[in-house]
Amino acid sequence: MSNAGFTRVAIVNRGEAAVRLIRAVRELNLEHGWGITTIALHTEAERRAMFVLEADEAVLIGGGKSPYLDHGELERALCESRADAAWVGWGFVSEDPAFAELCARLGVVFIGPPPEVMRRLGDKVDAKLFAEEVGVPVAAWSKVPVETVDEAVEHAREIGYPVMIKARAGGGGRGIRVAASEEEVAPAFERAREEALSSFGDATIFIERLLTGAHHVEVQVIADDEGTVWAAGVRDCSIQRRNQKVIEESSSPALSAEQEDELRVAAVNLAGSAGYRNAGTVEFLYEPDEKAFTFLEVNPRLQVEHPVTELTTGLDLVKLQLHVARGGRLDEEPPPAAGHAIEARLNAEDPERDFSPAPG
Repeated sequence: MSNAGFTRVAIVNRGEAAVRLIRAVRELNLEHGWGITTIALHTEAERRAMFVLEADEAVLIGGGKSPYLDHGELERALCESRADAAWVGWGFVSEDPAFAELCARLGVVFIGPPPEVMRRLGDKVDAKLFAEEVGVPVAAWSKVPVETVDEAVEHAREIGYPVMIKARAGGGGRGIRVAASEEEVAPAFERAREEALSSFGDATIFIERLLTGAHHVEVQVIADDEGTVWAAGVRDCSIQRRNQKVIEESSSPALSAEQEDELRVAAVNLAGSAGYRNAGTVEFLYEPDEKAFTFLEVNPRLQVEHPVTELTTGLDLVKLQLHVARGGRLDEEPPPAAGHAIEARLNAEDPERDFSPAPG
């Protein structure tokens, strides 16, 4: 473990994610004598929340509906807290390269990938183009953003139905529609654009072949500043609802050891070629009948589903994030996976309102 670097970490997140970071720092301080201080950024309503009470220090943020997304407010809080590092976890600004650049301007270590890598791999169109450049297989797709319904129809014809009409930005199952025939393209294209614009502020759309019966598998990667990339584990997230993962398991029951090794090699190749740093996930679709996989996308952050990899490998990915962000190296091969782990997403919804979110 590295013993140099930052000593004051601002947590640009809340709830479970924030507590996860606090506990990792607490353990590292005991194990290695690092003396890192955790600083919870919180709203007025969260003043007595567990993550605020467990952090060493706290700084109030506010001024709008989404202070965790407000760069001006976050900059003020980082300066007030005297933080020299920022951990973002998942959600909020975790995939925002402009926030990483803000941190760099302030002299704050962003515990995540460099902003230029986030832009390249976080943009689903650019990521697919890059995957093709480095020889990672990609399913048939439009290869360019699709601007109009007429263009969408033309690309769908060339790709072959069914197709996925997808937002270039964001995630969480939003901005995605399926078209099984030409008649379905126009309404699906318009709905995907509208949802993408309202959710991510970016209406850019692309189209790709829908691989029916494929398994959705992903490789957990983490990389240090020396260019070493670990493929720490493989997960299967094929059970989804409304394009959102419901069950995550490690490892994938659909893959043989040889196929899993192929995925790991492809993920390491992609991440290493892009100059990736810190934790991220490379996602693929695997077709059992063809025994072939194709690149899907990169999540340039730690995912909420990361604990299933930790349980099967013994790694602590949050500790590793801090280690490599402080200049630490990944000297050995990652430990082999053993056993099996499953994580389930629980959604609080109101069935009388078309299962809309209803947390109580």
